Amino acid sequence: MRVVALQDDILCIHQDDLPPYKKGGSVVRNSYFWALKSIACYTPRQGDWEFDRVVWVALGRMLMAFTTSGYLGSSETTLEFPEAITIPDSLRAVATYL
Repeated sequence: MRVVALQDDILCIHQDDLPPYKKGGSVVRNSYFWALKSIACYTPRQGDWEFDRVVWVALGRMLMAFTTSGYLGSSETTLEFPEAITIPDSLRAVATYL
């Protein structure tokens, strides 16, 4: 599961929960890495990735597509929110609470 934080309409996925890119690795997992990176607004090499509110619908659809494809499990594509944060409607289908 991907532990996230939400601050000022920016969704952050913790760096330890980001999919790794591995040269010569699984095509699906590398595609997942690049798909996430392509819609993020900030992706530091050693830090959390940030996603603007305008891409949350796309993020939710992408996570659902990777989940339903059968190549990645929900443990890799579900966003985990702290209980103190309300899950945005656009991410409700791919999110849960810690």
